[in-house]
Amino acid sequence: MNKTDPPPNGIAVIDKPAGWTSHDVVAKSRGILGTRKVGHSGTLDPDATGVLVLGVGKSTRLLKYLTGLSKRYTGQIVLGVETSTLDAAGEITATHDMAGVTLEQVEAAAQKFIGAIEQIPPMVSAIKIGGRRLHEIAREGGEVERPPRPVTVYHFEIAATEDPLIFSCDVSCSSGTYIRTLAADVGTALGGGAHLTGLRRLAVGSFTIDEAHPLEKPVLLSAATALRDFSSVTVSEEIAQAVAHGKVLDLDLLGVDGDGPWGVLNTEGELLAVYEPHKGRAKPSVVLVG
Repeated sequence: MNKTDPPPNGIAVIDKPAGWTSHDVVAKSRGILGTRKVGHSGTLDPDATGVLVLGVGKSTRLLKYLTGLSKRYTGQIVLGVETSTLDAAGEITATHDMAGVTLEQVEAAAQKFIGAIEQIPPMVSAIKIGGRRLHEIAREGGEVERPPRPVTVYHFEIAATEDPLIFSCDVSCSSGTYIRTLAADVGTALGGGAHLTGLRRLAVGSFTIDEAHPLEKPVLLSAATALRDFSSVTVSEEIAQAVAHGKVLDLDLLGVDGDGPWGVLNTEGELLAVYEPHKGRAKPSVVLVG
């Protein structure tokens, strides 16, 4: 990047390769994009592949809106083998004879986990309890009680594979859902055990694998693209000036309604700010200009 060029700003949809942590992807992208201001919208397991949305420059401040978007994953549920991490990376902790389990039985077990459920997160995860990440405690051989967390599974489709003990799954779910845990819970519901392999994230909100690019060749999308799953409004130059100064505005003056957040654009389509409801008015939570 030339010193006279404006610093990079926007989002990039990456197809994360296997064997890379989300932090590894961020670190590599900083060098490729020429800025230290790079972050991601939600951790993807090291062995998993697929959609990882990066925020670059000022747009890192928009990542908090992407974190809560719904997700879609595919993977394979391996019956008969439990592991310490609930996926193929862990040590085998138990085995079960599950020969003869049918597709219909696995589908019926999966159906039990569709809708609003409570899920106990795996020990090998990035969740913090008592100020420490669970995977750090697990590495030391420890285990702590994890309170169940409410999540929602919108879609949980099962299909047979050539291996009678391996079933593919396609899951759409709320943010914070662990597909590893779903796989393990399906195994338990069948009277045995299971683990997950081949996890691939196909979508984060409307950001799909079809628009993801290799880590080595990121494509920067506009900051406004980050808010495409939310309502937005285009404002006049006069209102744009008030937005740039971070002013609280009446909802009708801003031209918005509903629960927000709202992306505020100028007439050229540039994202100026993100506003949220505040005491019957609209208050800026992120201002990118001014």
